[in-house]
Amino acid sequence: MTKTWKTVVACMLIFSLILSACGNKEEAAATTADGKRVLKVWGMGAEGTALAKIVPDFEKANPDIKVEVQAIPWDNAHDKLLTAVASKKGPDVVQMGLGWIPEFADAGALLDLSSYTEKYPNLKVDNFFKGAQQTMTYNDQLVGIPWYIDTRVLFYRADLLKQVGYNEPPKTWAELKDAATKLAARGNGNYGILLDSQDQVFTLPFAWENGSEVISSDNKAQFNQPQYVEAVKYLSSFFTEKLAPSQVDLKLLPSFGEGIIPMFISGPWSVQQIKDELPDLKDDQWGTVTIPAKDENGKSASILGGSSLSVFSSAANKDDGAKFISYMNEPSVQVKWYELTKDLPSTTKAWEDKSLASNKDIQTFRTQMDTARPAPFVKPWESIADLIKAAMQEITIGGADVQEQMDQVNSQADDLLAN
Repeated sequence: MTKTWKTVVACMLIFSLILSACGNKEEAAATTADGKRVLKVWGMGAEGTALAKIVPDFEKANPDIKVEVQAIPWDNAHDKLLTAVASKKGPDVVQMGLGWIPEFADAGALLDLSSYTEKYPNLKVDNFFKGAQQTMTYNDQLVGIPWYIDTRVLFYRADLLKQVGYNEPPKTWAELKDAATKLAARGNGNYGILLDSQDQVFTLPFAWENGSEVISSDNKAQFNQPQYVEAVKYLSSFFTEKLAPSQVDLKLLPSFGEGIIPMFISGPWSVQQIKDELPDLKDDQWGTVTIPAKDENGKSASILGGSSLSVFSSAANKDDGAKFISYMNEPSVQVKWYELTKDLPSTTKAWEDKSLASNKDIQTFRTQMDTARPAPFVKPWESIADLIKAAMQEITIGGADVQEQMDQVNSQADDLLAN
């Protein structure tokens, strides 16, 4: 879809909401031939497909509701949502990427669920990790309920670290740099670490650890301030010193298995991938640890990802939508969802279940959740992230000056934030 068409659709969305505010009558919920209320749910990607497997349990507990699930590919989900909201022909419940919530909430497209929290306590903010709580409200309205979450940690080859003098994984910036230097010194095309400079959240954990707000409480960009610039200089040094490949044409998991890439930062999905694709790699040869802190007295930080469930403000079946979201956040259902998809639970209570508490594969992620936080919860974040990615490419591949690049990013980000 072209940029022009996106603009047109966005204008349609705003116009449709204005008409709604002028008194359009809400459409009644559809019913089946046998009188069941229809609840339309859109899920994205693999989760949208898996959702159909858990719906029968909800319908069994609520025999007066018929759930219709539509799986939407992530690639065109955003545009499809814009069109659905503008036409008022969308679902009742929708899966929202965390970064999309400000945009749709700002347009008035997401229902304030505050009035449902007494009836459905699972929707209350204090059920969730602190980082996830930051994604739930917009302009003091409860617009998104975390469904599943993820975060990033450091994966490492324990056997290779031992060979260069590290019996424990690196826990500080200095240790990470030193370990990567010694691992890269093996030569023969081996590196110390893989860092994905084109990941839109690549810089955030290190910037936060260094005290950067990234975007201040008064909505001002902080990318050219010392805390953020220092973090970028630290990260870019891995590329300039050839400790990390600047243009990744290596396949991650085979390279990890062969030791070419002995450390990398990734999410919980990589745990099962390692087990499936590297069966010869023994459990004592690799591990995970929280993102190294700035120094011994510092706190680790990481990015919080995942998805939320929201109800469209134009939904025909709002009440059952709130009930469905509450059901999906029952701790027992969250555990079942993890078993089905390996998506990590968003509610802290679900993590008390024995099947999760005793699962050593995900305990590092549980620890990291306590200090993980979402990308800045502002409407133009994805556009700002594109600016950061472009700057990081200029720095890591083109050798551009960090301060100059961050000055440019900051100026452009402030323009976006002001609109």
